[in-house]
Amino acid sequence: MSEMPFDMLEHVKASLGQAGNDYINPVLQPYIDEVREYLQDAGIPESVTNTRPFGGIVARGVADLWNYGAGDAALSPYFHERAAQLALKWGVMTNEQT
Repeated sequence: MSEMPFDMLEHVKASLGQAGNDYINPVLQPYIDEVREYLQDAGIPESVTNTRPFGGIVARGVADLWNYGAGDAALSPYFHERAAQLALKWGVMTNEQT
């Protein structure tokens, strides 16, 4: 049995308790894009930031930024720590391959 392709938007929606709510797609997608850009700027390749192993950190970042419209969105300390771990891990993996 083959595994279904990973869909970051659907994963994030499920993580936020919004599964099945397609009306929220245009609200969440820019946050997903922003979090992925953040991770890419940290040195993680674009192709990797849209995979299942990155679903948790992307969902965490979206939750931090979305913040239910409170106007004071900021990335949490956990997000920053995990992003740094992943960037370091990715850098080590890349250096080992060269």
